[in-house]
Parts: sequence; structure tokens; C-alpha cells
Amino acid sequence: MGFAVSDTDSFIQEVTEEVRRDHLFKLIRKYGWIAIAVVILIVAGAAYREYSRSQDRTTAQAFGSQILAALDKNEHQERVQTLDTITAPDAAGAALLAMLKSSELAADGKSKDAVAALDTVANDLKVDPRYRDIATFKRLIRDDAGLAVQERREGFEYLATPGNPLRLLASEQLAILDLAQGDVEAATNRLSEILQDAELTQGLRQRASQMMIALGKDPTALGQ
Repeated sequence: MGFAVSDTDSFIQEVTEEVRRDHLFKLIRKYGWIAIAVVILIVAGAAYREYSRSQDRTTAQAFGSQILAALDKNEHQERVQTLDTITAPDAAGAALLAMLKSSELAADGKSKDAVAALDTVANDLKVDPRYRDIATFKRLIRDDAGLAVQERREGFEYLATPGNPLRLLASEQLAILDLAQGDVEAATNRLSEILQDAELTQGLRQRASQMMIALGKDPTALGQ
């Protein structure tokens, strides 16, 4: 009896598995196209992403090569003219072109046009804020930009806010404005804060230290 029961159990298990396989095959025949379609979409999506990345790399390389070719010209005017013929791939590229053009115009003595080129970047809301801030900073440090001292101070104070990548450079400019207005104490305090900042660069450290020494202060005695 025990043997018969064992055979019966084995037979039932085999039949159950056969039914499951038959049911699975029916499901595959009925819905298998969905799985195939999903696989095709995944493969196609991956291929498109790779193609897009390749196209982006190619576009960026071509853009960079055009810029280098423009800057390789002998005269500032030639560089500006060549930069004007370049089509930027995006808003960031357009901002870079405008700032390069501004530098060349300034070097060629065309201050008004140089400032105008910076304004196109600083006032373009489609441009990444970081690029707008850089253009604003470059405009603020220009003596020929036609800005009042208070206007420049307000601009640098905005850039000197925590989290802004230009905050230490803006603080340095504020210290220079303090000195220009005869406020030695305010300038010294700003320079001291700059020298104790963890994100201080070597170049800025050197400039800030030199200004402190010129003011009769010892930059190595900070915090003592």
C-alpha cells in the first residue's frame, strides 16, 4: 500500500508539473510579445543614449576646436570676428563665447562692447547661474563699466554669500573697496576671514597675505 501511495504521489506531481508547463507555454504564446517588446525597447533606449552621448562628445569637440582656432588668430579683431562665426551648441556654450569675445574686445580697447558682451550673459536667465555670476563678477571688476562704488559693493556682496563659488574672490574685492574708501579696519577683518577660510586657494592666500603685510599686519598671527 505504501508503494502504491508513493507511485500515486509521484504521478500527481508529474501531472501537476506538466499542467504548469502547459499553462506557462500558453502564457508565453499569449503574452510573450510583451516581453519581447520590452527587451527591444530597453536595447533601443540604451543604443539611443549611447548614440546621443557620442553625438554630444563630437559636438563638444568640434566646438572646442573652433574656439581654439579662433583664439589662434594673431589680432584681437580677427579673434572676435572668428568667434562671431561659431554657433554654440547650448546656452552654456553661448555664455562661454560671449565672455571670450568680451576679453578680446577689452584687449582691443573696445570697453563698451566688452561690457555689453558680459551683460548678455549676466542678464540671460536661460544661462546657468554660475555662468551668470562669472559674467557679473567680470563686469564688476572693470573700471570702465560705468558702475558707481555702491553698485559695485552691492554686486560683490551678493556674490560673497555662502555657497557661491566666487564668494572668496568677491570678498577680496570688497576688501579692496574698503581700502579705497579708507576703512582699514573693515578691510583687515575681511582679509583675516579670507585667510582662515578652508576653501582658500594658494593664489588668493598670497594676495591676501601681501595686502595684510602692506597694512602692517602679520598674516601668520591670525587666530593667536
